[in-house]
Amino acid sequence: MTGKAPRAGSAPKAYVIGAGLAGLSAATILASRGVSVEVIEAAGQAGGRCRSYFDAALDGVIDNGNHLVLSGNRAVQDYLQRIGAKNALAGPPRAEFAFVDLQDGARWILRPNEGSLPYWITSEKRRVPGTKAVDYLHYAPLMWAGHKARVGGVVHERGILWQRLMRPFLLAALNTEPEESSAHLAGRLLRETLAKGGRFYRPRVAHPTLAAAFVTPALKYLNDRQGVQRLGTRLRGLALGPREAMMLEIADASLPVGPRDAVVLAVPPWAASDLIPGLTVPDDFRAIVNAHFKMAAPQGAPAMLGVIGGTAEWIFAFDDRISVTVSSADAIVDQDREDLASRIWADVAKALNITEPMPPWQIVKEKRATFAVTPQQDARRPQPKTRWRNLFLAGDWTQTGLPPTIEGALRSGETAAALALRHLGL
Repeated sequence: MTGKAPRAGSAPKAYVIGAGLAGLSAATILASRGVSVEVIEAAGQAGGRCRSYFDAALDGVIDNGNHLVLSGNRAVQDYLQRIGAKNALAGPPRAEFAFVDLQDGARWILRPNEGSLPYWITSEKRRVPGTKAVDYLHYAPLMWAGHKARVGGVVHERGILWQRLMRPFLLAALNTEPEESSAHLAGRLLRETLAKGGRFYRPRVAHPTLAAAFVTPALKYLNDRQGVQRLGTRLRGLALGPREAMMLEIADASLPVGPRDAVVLAVPPWAASDLIPGLTVPDDFRAIVNAHFKMAAPQGAPAMLGVIGGTAEWIFAFDDRISVTVSSADAIVDQDREDLASRIWADVAKALNITEPMPPWQIVKEKRATFAVTPQQDARRPQPKTRWRNLFLAGDWTQTGLPPTIEGALRSGETAAALALRHLGL
């Protein structure tokens, strides 16, 4: 356990269960308002699915995956500003996206303009090669799609634009096969990014690591405000009365929860459903596979490269490694790790024109990386407010109105914190 003891007296406090980004978002907001906060996390480190660790195979610190955020992600900016890490993201000054098609060798760079009027689609030099401006209009109906609609039922374009931009974009953002994905959530994503102009979707990655950007500064922020952090401490039970949460059961203690206290439950959906009887949560999930190779990318390689026609989907070039992300990876997640590394490296070598043999590597599999972003699963997402007046939910699986992304996780923390503050009378 780290951090200082909570202040004495009977002042109400807040328990935040789970130190992923949703929990850290809620905890830091509560602490910023002077609330005594105690964070309880089952894992030995904070960050949840957004974590960094030392990897012996690569002899260096790596992120579990490549978590891309965009310049227009408002909650990301607010969170980083709050914890004193506003300069922790790196990326180009303009929205530019490099692609390669491994089937025919074609290469291009998508160059959207900064403003909301998308005149870039009228320029052959800025749009996807082989597409026409009218092709892009086929996707406008997504922005008004209903909650029960699938992308495949709203958009029928399956030509070059679909194959070389929209399918890769939606697959990466939703981590679900786009055809079966929620058209409503895809449309919400488009409204907040592509429809607003390039200045809202400049790509950003954590620098130098996810933990350095999103986690370590948040823990310091809480510690500086008398917060208690119980890492490696699993919540074993939650005693619920008729109207309030009453007790938290952890391995070595029972923590009483007063009616004036607040509890933010920011755990995975399967853990939440075990703790709260009758809670409906998403129950279908999609995998993500990440590959890391200990080799600097060739000089001039793009920081991020979209790959069409291969197993690899997005290649990220770092100073000390090349990292690859494969979304909605259920078809490959159970394959042998060495076979996966060889298969992905073949794509990397072709995409980056590398002739050297495969360097030291690491494969990271997240079998339940996100819930499946289908209309059916979206309908199972619970509201952050529960029937217990001092118990609130946070997580990208709650009803945020967004797909399960870093932005969605942080917004869920904001919402849960606002409800807790209202309960605390602040």
